[in-house]
Amino acid sequence: MKIKNYFVLVFAFIGFISCAQDKNPINNDHGYEVVVSDLTIPWGFVFLPDGSMLINEKEGKMLHYKEGNKTEVQGLPKISNRGQGGLLDIALHPNYDENGWIYITYASPEGDGDGGNTAVMRAKFENNALTNKELLYKATPNTKKGQHFGSRIVFDNAGYLYFTIGDRGDRDVNPQDITRDGGKVYRLNDDGSIPGDNPFLSEPNAKKAIYSYGHRNPQGMVLHPETGEVWTHEHGPQGGDEINIIKKGANYGWPVISYGINYDGTTLTSITEKEGMEQPLHYWDPSIAPSGMAFITSDVYPEWKGDLLVGSLKFNYMDKVVLKDGKVVKEERFLDGLGRVRTINQGPDGYIYVGIENLGIVKLLPK
Repeated sequence: MKIKNYFVLVFAFIGFISCAQDKNPINNDHGYEVVVSDLTIPWGFVFLPDGSMLINEKEGKMLHYKEGNKTEVQGLPKISNRGQGGLLDIALHPNYDENGWIYITYASPEGDGDGGNTAVMRAKFENNALTNKELLYKATPNTKKGQHFGSRIVFDNAGYLYFTIGDRGDRDVNPQDITRDGGKVYRLNDDGSIPGDNPFLSEPNAKKAIYSYGHRNPQGMVLHPETGEVWTHEHGPQGGDEINIIKKGANYGWPVISYGINYDGTTLTSITEKEGMEQPLHYWDPSIAPSGMAFITSDVYPEWKGDLLVGSLKFNYMDKVVLKDGKVVKEERFLDGLGRVRTINQGPDGYIYVGIENLGIVKLLPK
């Protein structure tokens, strides 16, 4: 009897291990070059018109990288380096050449209560410092919880500013309640004002900046190069990471519906779909822990043009997602084993640049 139980446990363990492994094939038809070395958690980065970079290190440092030298940028706001929070994403205004606005998200300790919450600020970069700082949005309430700050930034083709905030660890409170921050995709005008056609303007006590809700922790967001749609991905619990196409006023279901389970293996929810809640374009099981997102649109990679790139924090690679007729038909590992992929951008030279934790920013080189 003991021997039988032993073998049951062994086979159960083998089954668990096999289910927990990512089986995407490795694509070796590429190389890489380390462009910026010695970075810890490069949460976000952008290219400036002169070819230099601004790089956000999660710990609360912004670096200006130019001609091989890194210089710390002064004048940052107060930043709470707590759990998954810190200095997060960075983006340039679509008309940056004319107005000079830079946008950042970060965990802010400002306001009532201990801890912090996700904030969005715009500023200008002058004389190696942030100037003309304007706080555009600060989520409430502050909390000491370290989970699920989001947070990515993207501008759409009409010039609206979108950003994400995760559920902040309050899954049963925030995501389904439009009177509360957390678990949302937000939309603002570029100056922080509320667009006149945001979906919940007429709802009593609603957060007027909300564009969609029912999200867990979106750490990837990008504009589709052809349709102009806003695409996100978000962390599920154990299993159930998702790619979503964001629709105005839509409910993406967390935590009512999910393809994942609790981390202890227990059931989170018994349903994966419900009327009035959106289905993901794609979900991962096992979870890859996605962060960073970019479409390949340049001629540098002609065979991969149109594919979607997603970073994997869990399995230490970049996932190339092949789409056909609105469905994921193939996935491949790129930069396999280099480290936790945090962020991905296509540079002005058409090359893909990837921020990898405890390594730096690398350039993807086709063979």
